Amino acid sequence: MKLHEYAGYDATGLADLIRRREVTAPELVQLAREAHDRINPIINAVVEFYEDAETVVGSDTGPFCGVPFLRKDSGPSEAGRLQEHGSRLFEGFRPSVESYYTERARAAGLRILGRTTQPEFGTTGLSDSIARGITHNPWKLERTAGGSSSGSAAVVAAAIVPIASGGDGGGSIRIPAANCGLVGLNPSRGRISGGPNRQDASHGNARNFVLCRTVRDMATALDVFCGFHPGDPFIITPPERPYVEELVKQTCRLRIGVATSPWGAVTVDPGILDAVNRTALHLEAMGHIVEEMKPPYDSADYRKVVAGMFYMGFASLDDTAHSLGRAVNEETLETINLELYKIGKSLPLSYAEEIFACARKIRVDVGETTKDFDILLTPTMPCSPLLHGTYSTTNKNLTAAQLMDADAALYQYLGVFNVTGQPSVSLPLFHGADGLPIGIQIVGRFGGEATLVRIARDLEEAIPWSTRRAPVFAANAD
Repeated sequence: MKLHEYAGYDATGLADLIRRREVTAPELVQLAREAHDRINPIINAVVEFYEDAETVVGSDTGPFCGVPFLRKDSGPSEAGRLQEHGSRLFEGFRPSVESYYTERARAAGLRILGRTTQPEFGTTGLSDSIARGITHNPWKLERTAGGSSSGSAAVVAAAIVPIASGGDGGGSIRIPAANCGLVGLNPSRGRISGGPNRQDASHGNARNFVLCRTVRDMATALDVFCGFHPGDPFIITPPERPYVEELVKQTCRLRIGVATSPWGAVTVDPGILDAVNRTALHLEAMGHIVEEMKPPYDSADYRKVVAGMFYMGFASLDDTAHSLGRAVNEETLETINLELYKIGKSLPLSYAEEIFACARKIRVDVGETTKDFDILLTPTMPCSPLLHGTYSTTNKNLTAAQLMDADAALYQYLGVFNVTGQPSVSLPLFHGADGLPIGIQIVGRFGGEATLVRIARDLEEAIPWSTRRAPVFAANAD
C-alpha cells in the first residue's frame, strides 16, 4: 500500500483491508510513521510518536483491528507512558493507571502509536502552548486547529491517522472538529466511563471520545467505548442495539429546533448562518418539522459556571506539583492559567455551591426551552478558525477574566451541553468563502446518540464531505 492509498481510507475501511489480508497492521503503522515524518514538521500536532510503535499491542479481531491511533495528551492514560497535559508542570509524568478507555481501544484493535498536542490543561479552544508551541490547521496554517483536542484534530484532518482520541469539557472535541472539517461527537454524560480514576472529570462536564472523518467510524467508536464500570457515578441506559446497526435504520420524523439567533456575545458570521439555514432546508426536505428556537439559557450563567470549573480545577494543583517535586509558578504554568490558579486558591469553599446551583439552573432552563424538540440544529462555531494566539493562555495581553468572557462568547453553542449532559455532534457539512470548513452541530436528547447517528448518516448522504481534503494532507506528500 502507498501513502496516498492509506490516506484515502477511514478507520473502518482500513480495518476491512486487514480482515481481507490485503494489508497488515505493521504495514499500517509504518505508513502512519511515514505520514507523521512528512506532515508533522508542518503542522506540529504530535508530541511523541512512539519509538516502539511497530510493536504496540492491539486485538487482531476487533472492529478497528490494526488501525493506527493517536491519543490526546490528557484524559485517558496509558500506564507507563508519558502524559504531560501540554504543561511544563507535568513534564516527564508517567501515570501508573491504565484507563478503561485505553483498555477498550486496545481490545477493539486500535494501535496507540503516540500522543497529540493540546493547549495547557485544555483551558482554551485554541492550539497554542508554551510547552509544545503552535499546532497549525491543515486547512490554513496561520489559523488555529482549535482546542483543546488540537493535535488529534490536525492529525486526522492531515491523514496521519484516521482516528484519534479527544476530550470535551466545553467544546474541546467539537471546536477542532469544526475548524478541521471532521466529525466530532461529545457523548452523553455517563455514556463512556472515565474510570478508574476520572469518572467525574470536571464534575461530570467532561467526556472522552474520538475525532474521525466518517459517521460510520463515529458509530463504531461508540460501540467500542460505551459502557460503564463499577464505581462510575453516572449510569446511563444502554443502547437498544449496537450503534453500527443504527446506520441502516430509518430516521423517524423529528421535530427540530434551529438556532439562528446568538446565544452569546459574538454574532454568527453570515456565511455560517447561511450554512445552518441550508442544513435546515435539507432536513425539511427529508420530512422533518423545523422550527426556530430561542436562546435556551442565560449566557452570564454559563460564563459563571465555566469560570468556576476552571477555578476549582486549578486550585487543586498543589498536591500534583508537590508529588512531582515542583512549584506552581510562572516557570511551570502559563500566565493566564497561573492567574486562574491564584483566583481559585483565594475563593471560599462556599463558592463551589454557587457554581453547582448555577449549573442546575442552566439544566432546568435548557430543559424547559427545548423539551418539545427531538434534536437541535446550531452552528458549532460562530466564526471561522481564529488566528493563532487570539484568545490563548500564551497571550500575555489577556487577563483570565477576558479569556472567560471569550470562552462564553465563542463557544456559546457548545459548553452548555456539557453542563446538561446531552450528546452533540459537529458535522463538516460546508465550507466558507474563505475555503475553511464550517461545522454544524446537531444536539440530541440525553442518551440519544442513536438518533444522532441516524441523522448524521442522513446528512452525510445528502451533503457528502468524504472527498474534501485539506491542503496539508498525507496523500499530497506521496
